[in-house]
Amino acid sequence: MQVRRLEEQDRQAWERLFRAYIEFYRAKVPDEVIDLTWRRLLAGGEGNPLGLVAVDEAGVPFGLAHVLLHRSTWSATWYCYLEDLFVDPARRKTGAGRALIEAVYQEADARGCTRTYWVTQEGNATARALYDRVATREPFVQYRR
Repeated sequence: MQVRRLEEQDRQAWERLFRAYIEFYRAKVPDEVIDLTWRRLLAGGEGNPLGLVAVDEAGVPFGLAHVLLHRSTWSATWYCYLEDLFVDPARRKTGAGRALIEAVYQEADARGCTRTYWVTQEGNATARALYDRVATREPFVQYRR
């Protein structure tokens, strides 16, 4: 297994993974937003998300991580928000989730980010078991409009 940046030839595998991730959360994302997300991931640069993928020995993606880097009002530095993390269910318990998070940490460190953070659903016990090993749970509660 290797973790690398998302590449143009990854579109089909990435989209399969991203749609499975959306389905896991029982959400709906319009096709045009999925297309826009893909273009933003490939475009890179400030304001666009960064895409990472875990790939098998043949180079086929089986896991993804989408990261947003942003400035903070509480620090002179940047923060790193891990917005999406998903591994194909058939490839879980292989270390792929941890490898993706560690790759996110490396990206954040390379950019001088002083915080890397993410959220998940309270009942997502499988993911939370990993998260409890690689990060510190904060006491904040998320609100939305």
